[in-house]
Amino acid sequence: MPPADFGESEPRSTELDPRYSAPGAEPTPWAEALRGLTEAEVYWLSTVRPDGQPHVTPLLSVWVAGAPHFTSGAGERKVRNLAANPRCVLTTGDSALDRGLDLVVQGSARLVGDEAELRRVAEAFVAKYGEEWRYEVRDGAFRNRLDQRALVYRLRPSVAFGFRKGDYAQTRWRF
Repeated sequence: MPPADFGESEPRSTELDPRYSAPGAEPTPWAEALRGLTEAEVYWLSTVRPDGQPHVTPLLSVWVAGAPHFTSGAGERKVRNLAANPRCVLTTGDSALDRGLDLVVQGSARLVGDEAELRRVAEAFVAKYGEEWRYEVRDGAFRNRLDQRALVYRLRPSVAFGFRKGDYAQTRWRF
């Protein structure tokens, strides 16, 4: 059974890991994690190179139809990595040591080619990041104002983790 998309259903399970949580800690509510995942501005994407070495890069992401979407130039390392192995990890959070919620989403990314979905994602980029991030949808991809082509990916989650700092709690959501 494929995992559910973010926002379209609740996780099928939520678990607190007491080994990495303060005594008496409660699991972070999914609504709080989802808010953090949708409102973050910068994310880190981890993929695996064909030789097995990790690759990590910062990027922007928007949440459309209940899932994170991100872009990449067709010749970039992450595109080659995802073509060979679509499994990846998207992370975001707060760099403070004693406050905030760090979030990790594991799943598989797929290339988006549907023009209607691409238009919704393009609109979401402008709404979240401003006019500088306006894209034209053409030929199954984005084109920026310099007419450079960008591929769009949708991440389908299998599991997510929340690491609350301050009142330490490690929560796992399974989809």
